[in-house]
Amino acid sequence: MPIPEDVTGEEIDKDVRQELLSLPKTLADDVAKNLVMVARLIDEDPEGAYGYSRVALRLASRVAAVREAAGFAAYASQKYAEALAEFRAARRMTGTVELWPLMADCERGLGRPEKALDMAGAPEVHKLDKAGQVEMRLVAAGARRDLGQLDAAIVTLQSSELASNSVQPWTARLRYAYADALLAAGREDEAREWFAKAVEADRDGSTDASDRLAELDGVAFVDALADDEDPHTADAPVDPEPVPTAEASTAETPTAEAPASEALEAEETPPASGVTTGGDGDATAEEPGRSDASDVEKDD
Repeated sequence: MPIPEDVTGEEIDKDVRQELLSLPKTLADDVAKNLVMVARLIDEDPEGAYGYSRVALRLASRVAAVREAAGFAAYASQKYAEALAEFRAARRMTGTVELWPLMADCERGLGRPEKALDMAGAPEVHKLDKAGQVEMRLVAAGARRDLGQLDAAIVTLQSSELASNSVQPWTARLRYAYADALLAAGREDEAREWFAKAVEADRDGSTDASDRLAELDGVAFVDALADDEDPHTADAPVDPEPVPTAEASTAETPTAEAPASEALEAEETPPASGVTTGGDGDATAEEPGRSDASDVEKDD
């Protein structure tokens, strides 16, 4: 795949560069450039990032950073079976647990929420840093929702991190997930309060909390010009409408009222031990689309 001229490979993290020192210099440079492209495209063009990750994987499959990048690119492209395999490989190479929440979310993506909940209660969770534990809590709450356990999802998200007034990198997503779960359970007033709190914490626009809040408040955003309207003729005079005759019907067509959101009955289950979440969300916030994939062999 083509590499833009402005990409040198020096842009990658120094720890990744250190890993690539085990490769011949020319090969290391080629791998580095492809990894730079993965990082550059993964948010806006996941499929493009996935393509570059496969090139890097062909060149240096024994480098943990390459396996991890391939996992992230596959995850962003909703190729959950591939992502899980790459995350497992990277974990075997490094012995670290940072990818544990992502691996659990891949299990959700493969339609195995029960497996994700098992991972949420595993000893590995206690080895995660605070950010990882919050991510794991988001994944566990998403798995509860996958199983239709809305009340349990709400309880899972209730934590000291949610109650804290301090704003951390995960605060907006955690509050958003809690608000979304409340809304799904029919608790609209509480949901509005937490969407507002998510807006306060969302300093980089990582969620659409402001849009959700506006929707609950009945605020509609309308384009100034319709998609099919010619802006050059927008101010053109309009022919006057004909005067209606006495026989013309004046009856109005009734407008159907949108049904209220249905509150789902859910079994309240205590949160998974040591869990803190996606992706998603995307986690993650809004639930990602799920794709069918073959089971991936369980990692020891």
